[in-house]
Amino acid sequence: MSDGRKEKGRSMLWSVIQIGLLVYLGLLALVYFKQDALVFQPTIDRGFQATPASIGLGFDPLALTTPDGETLDGWHVPAGRGKPARGLVIIFHGNAGNISHRLDYLRMFHDLGFASLIIDYRGYGRSSGRASEEGSYIDADTAWHHATQALGYPAKHIVVFGESLGGAVATQLAATRQPAALVLASTFTSVPDLGAEIYPWLPIRLLARIRYDSRDRLSQVNSPVLVIHSLQDDIIPFAHGERLFAVARAPKRFMEIEGGHNEGFVFGREIWVHQLSEFLELAFENNPAQTPTAAAQ
Repeated sequence: MSDGRKEKGRSMLWSVIQIGLLVYLGLLALVYFKQDALVFQPTIDRGFQATPASIGLGFDPLALTTPDGETLDGWHVPAGRGKPARGLVIIFHGNAGNISHRLDYLRMFHDLGFASLIIDYRGYGRSSGRASEEGSYIDADTAWHHATQALGYPAKHIVVFGESLGGAVATQLAATRQPAALVLASTFTSVPDLGAEIYPWLPIRLLARIRYDSRDRLSQVNSPVLVIHSLQDDIIPFAHGERLFAVARAPKRFMEIEGGHNEGFVFGREIWVHQLSEFLELAFENNPAQTPTAAAQ
């Protein structure tokens, strides 16, 4: 090969390398600056499908004001007319959709004798503002304040339940407020952990501005913990549930269910619901139910 051809070949190779580097750097910039859009998906079906009334449940609409001035849309579903609640469950949903897509949870907890409180994070559903990690923590604490102050439930009669991303929000709240129990359904250990598995060719741990470090926070939770995860989860691997369970303090339980991330829900089978109820009964056994306040009934 002549020197001219060799030089041309080296030049073409260098051009390909440069293009590859530019594409890679572009991907890094995209992940860093657009990770809010990757983690939070409030615009997916932001409209409301139904309310608790659609499934025969009475409810009180909520408009909770956060300390930083946002308004959170939510519902309080009492345990039932003339029936004292076993306790209150605060529900934190995943990274897409809104509270109108979680009616099955409200029905399940109502049938188990619990009142429920569910909110949309800022930027979701009809709530004001823009979604963020720190904002979701403020939103969760606002829901807790309403539960304890306006509804009159003591911490020892409150269960914090989180699905997927909501599990990270629930864990943060449980670490600071110490409820009667914490239930994590299909939850990841942290955003950097999950991102590194999805994009192994990118330095996700260096790029991640959003952390949601459930594993670290869970080690600070003193409440009984139930971890629920499916072996067939196609978005958050089963190993995440196992790792969370490993760091959780006793008393704790692990419930293995079936189905993909968007199909494997605890309310899907009666046996799973029974196991959840059994766990909550044990969590409450040292805190016998008191008659709720008038606001809580």
